Amino acid sequence: MGTSLKLLETEAEYNIALERTIEIFHATEGTPESDELDILLLLIKDYEDRHYTIPAPDPIEVIKLKLEEKGLKQKDLEPIIGSKGYVSQVLSGKKELTLKMVKGLHQYLGISADIFLADTK
Repeated sequence: MGTSLKLLETEAEYNIALERTIEIFHATEGTPESDELDILLLLIKDYEDRHYTIPAPDPIEVIKLKLEEKGLKQKDLEPIIGSKGYVSQVLSGKKELTLKMVKGLHQYLGISADIFLADTK
């Protein structure tokens, strides 16, 4: 960047930092450019953490994705959630997940409990 490094406060400063990062991205380890790159990456992450929020994933969408990833069908959730109709209602959002279901889904599909806690619908 040529000048002293400081916290990024504006979108313009952020964009300049991104451009410089791209310029020196393949800097050789141990060079001044490599050190600058390390600091720029920290400054960019800090700016992004302060200005951009990533919405929490929808738990139902996560369940559907996990089923697809594992090659499972809705019927595979019946032992955890209940009848075929109840599974369908839960996955369509018509019925709420219970704590017992969340525990079962966590164990069976490996879904983090945080996904369910972040749901603020």
